[in-house]
Amino acid sequence: MTLKLGVPSKGRLMEKTFDWFGERGVKLARTGSDREYSGAVDGIEGVELVLLSAGEIPRELAAGRIHLGVTGTDLVQEKLVLWEQKVAPLAELGFGFADLIIAVPQAWVDVDTLDDLDAAASGFRAAHGFRLRIATKYHRLVRAYLHRAGVADYQLVDSQGATEGTVKNLTAEAVADITSTGETLRANHLKILAEEPVLRSQATLFRSRTADMTDTERATLEQLEEMLGT
Repeated sequence: MTLKLGVPSKGRLMEKTFDWFGERGVKLARTGSDREYSGAVDGIEGVELVLLSAGEIPRELAAGRIHLGVTGTDLVQEKLVLWEQKVAPLAELGFGFADLIIAVPQAWVDVDTLDDLDAAASGFRAAHGFRLRIATKYHRLVRAYLHRAGVADYQLVDSQGATEGTVKNLTAEAVADITSTGETLRANHLKILAEEPVLRSQATLFRSRTADMTDTERATLEQLEEMLGT
């Protein structure tokens, strides 16, 4: 049996993950073409590389189909109910940084905080007869964040495309989205609320709490953790 390690299948996340492991003596490599999702591991025996989309990795960890996986903190906490019971973070990798934030139109000069947003939401509902719409892909995290802040008069609308464009397209009044620089938000005339973000995310190595392990796989995991310094 082998220890299964899930890694993002393309882009900078894959490249930087390969670099991070390589710096610690574990060489990861894609085998075959870019359309094939297989890989090789050198430097340690008994580890199998599984290439997946970053969004699939939380689900595969929670289901116990992979033992380890690299993905964003935001994806784990959004996709997994009671995530702490299903996965355990082993190491923050120091890249893939992004904040999940709430942004409103720059023209809303009196809205800079969550209290301001709460007041604006109440006024919006009174004026328009429906709740202020916040476009997002992160319903679980945003709902919990706004609940803690006491913001009530809003509705979350699902965004599967370019979230920042929903305000311009009149399908939402505000957005909650991941950003690393804020440039796209500014380009769409949006400003980030002057509050602690909903979540500060980065690429993280997680271990599945639900995956079955043989004694051999457990020994391999201990060896790998020692090599990685986790």
